[in-house]
Amino acid sequence: MKRKLEGVCSKEVSFKVVGGRLKDVEFYKGCPGNLKAMALLLEGMKVKEAAAKLKGITCGDRPTSCSDQLARVLEKLVKLKK
Repeated sequence: MKRKLEGVCSKEVSFKVVGGRLKDVEFYKGCPGNLKAMALLLEGMKVKEAAAKLKGITCGDRPTSCSDQLARVLEKLVKLKK
């Protein structure tokens, strides 16, 4: 699934959820090294755990970050499945 991000350098994120775990996370645009590293670290992590770890992280003087935006997407996904 592909989702748009707001207020950050990365414009979109795509990922799969298999058995409640993240797979194939990929960010489009943004800081390539950091976002590739984050994607590798998230591989296989439970969706709820990833959202909890990433939520609230800011980037510089911005009130959000690419990781926070992904957490928001994941939280919405969890709520939809309830």
